[in-house]
Amino acid sequence: MDTSMISVSDQAKKKIEELRSEGKIEENYFIRVSVVGGGCSGLSYKMDFDNEIKEGDQEFDNGDIKIVCDMKSFLYLCGTELDFSDGLNGRGFNFINPNATRTCGCGESFAV
Repeated sequence: MDTSMISVSDQAKKKIEELRSEGKIEENYFIRVSVVGGGCSGLSYKMDFDNEIKEGDQEFDNGDIKIVCDMKSFLYLCGTELDFSDGLNGRGFNFINPNATRTCGCGESFAV
C-alpha cells in the first residue's frame, strides 16, 4: 500500500460508480475525506462529496475517482484506503487506516 496517498478499494470504486450511474453523485464531484475531533476513540472520519478545491488540499487520483483531503487530516490519513462493505457486519464506506493505534467497536473513530 502506498503510504504517500489515500486510495480507494475496488469495492468502494464499484459503489461510487453505481451511485454516479444512478444520478446520486454528480460527475464533477469528488470525495472529500477528513478527520474531526470526537467519537469514543478521540478522532472521527468524515466523508462528503464536494466540487470545490480549497487552498492546501491534497488531491489523489484513483482512476476515475478523485479523493481530496486537507493537509491536517492527511497527516492522520496517509496510507489509508477507503473501502465499502455491504456484508452482515455493516453497510457503507469505511476507512482502513494503518496509522490508527486504536479503533472503536463501530469503526467510526480512532486514535493515533
